[in-house]
Amino acid sequence: MPPRRTVFTVLALLILLHMYIGVRLIPAMGLHASALMAGIALLALSTLLLPLGLMSSRFKRWRGADQLAWAGLLAMGFFSSLLVLTVLRDAGLIALALVGAASAKVDHVSAYGVPLMALAVTLVGLVNARRVARVVQVEVPIAGLPAALQGYCIVQISDVHVGPTIRRGYLDAIVSKVNALKPDAIAITGDLVDGSVQHLSVHTAPLARLDARDGTFFVTGNHEYYSGAHAWIAELRRLGLTVLMNEHVVCERDGEALIIAGVTDFTAHLFDPAHRSDARAAAAGAPGHVSVKILLAHQPRSAPAAAEAGFDLQLSGHTHGGQFFPWNLFVPLQQPFTAGLNRLSQLWVYTSRGTGYWGPPKRFGAPSEITCVRLMAA
Repeated sequence: MPPRRTVFTVLALLILLHMYIGVRLIPAMGLHASALMAGIALLALSTLLLPLGLMSSRFKRWRGADQLAWAGLLAMGFFSSLLVLTVLRDAGLIALALVGAASAKVDHVSAYGVPLMALAVTLVGLVNARRVARVVQVEVPIAGLPAALQGYCIVQISDVHVGPTIRRGYLDAIVSKVNALKPDAIAITGDLVDGSVQHLSVHTAPLARLDARDGTFFVTGNHEYYSGAHAWIAELRRLGLTVLMNEHVVCERDGEALIIAGVTDFTAHLFDPAHRSDARAAAAGAPGHVSVKILLAHQPRSAPAAAEAGFDLQLSGHTHGGQFFPWNLFVPLQQPFTAGLNRLSQLWVYTSRGTGYWGPPKRFGAPSEITCVRLMAA
């Protein structure tokens, strides 16, 4: 549980931000008394729903915990867009005032436009988030790739975040879509869950249906450590997944071999010093005849270590591609890559936009994906 001072700080910040929105929009709307009170009440409700939605996992015994989570997380998505659009509106009004083009009509119309646009973005984002992720085909050119490994297919899913609003049915549809691709291997690159094994094991059970010739491989993300990583590692192994903890497996085709290695999350050592991410350890002991080295690493910022360890390809997630504006603008402050296929020295890095979503059921400008990665001769 976060410190009491942190809780009060967050609540105070939420109150101030909601007050800012109210002060900037409601007077400009010119509402009558009843509508004015309704607007104030909705902002007050939003202020309460946001923290309650985030803390809904603490109320699992309540009959309405799931509904509370949905309400709070939807409110979070709407509030995020409402705040950003209010700030943009103010910036626009200042710009108009500087050039002498400000008017009461623009002020009035834009005050109505902000919540309507926020609602539209939230609804479109909800549809995008809740539909089954699309399949993205990615070809990775590998120099000297043997013919036997040409077209080797790894299907990657990442950042599903099974939890308050993502349940068994959502994951079951993903599993069916992955299996239909008939991959050589399946990679789950972390942040699979948001919650304990006790509460979510019934919802992660469909993972046992994943089917690939060389197996299904999993590496931890930061959210596994928030949710009890040791218990989840044991549970995923029970379901038949291979959990790679700074280690690798060798896969062969007609005498040619590649390794699929995995490291623990970049920040794992903050939760368990024994889980420190180590790309060199993951590659150690690989046979000399291996043609391709593939690393599964939750965060793209593991790439420099992967390049130094001699890997050819790193598959990552974590960023969600930003999930929705404006958070995509902040990802580069922490990660070297936001989405897609990128190059670091001799290392290819593919960063998935994620297969589910975190927090608000909302994706806008960053569609979810199931990634079909194929190795191709350069």
